[in-house]
Amino acid sequence: SRAPATSVSAESCIPAGLRLGPVPGIFKLGKYLSDRREPGPKKKVFSYSVPPVFQVRMVRGELVDEAGSSALEWIGLIRAARNAQEQTLEAVADLPGGQIFYRALRDVQPGEELTVWYSNPLAQWFDIPVTATPTHDEKGEERYICWYCWRTFKYPNSLKAHVHFHCALSHGRPFLHHEH
Repeated sequence: SRAPATSVSAESCIPAGLRLGPVPGIFKLGKYLSDRREPGPKKKVFSYSVPPVFQVRMVRGELVDEAGSSALEWIGLIRAARNAQEQTLEAVADLPGGQIFYRALRDVQPGEELTVWYSNPLAQWFDIPVTATPTHDEKGEERYICWYCWRTFKYPNSLKAHVHFHCALSHGRPFLHHEH
């Protein structure tokens, strides 16, 4: 069993449009995404966009954590968003195959967890499904079904990550866009 994921939350308001990064290492956003959220250690990060009374610190114009570490040291701890409702950041690249950054989709409020998912152009570049159509189970709850292996997911991004990283039956084929 894996260790609980670390969550990264804003200590102060992070303004919409703020870019973090670049993301270091091999980019595999969503590889370990699950429908469940296991509680784990929390890390708070600071933004320079609020008055100093909130103990906000800016170091060389970048977002820093409580220890003063730059985003390069903790950006990889930001969890993948399971759906658009919990997503606060999107992964973007200026050029196909270029460096990847995270961009705040909206103002992120103090205490809110930072979660990220692919922008549509970046998802297409990595051959990650862009859409997932829900079905409803016998209780009327939305579910997302893998069209290759029929595994069921509670969240759309869990399905997209499964198809791209884990489904043995997809054999690397792009996601089928069924309207069943």
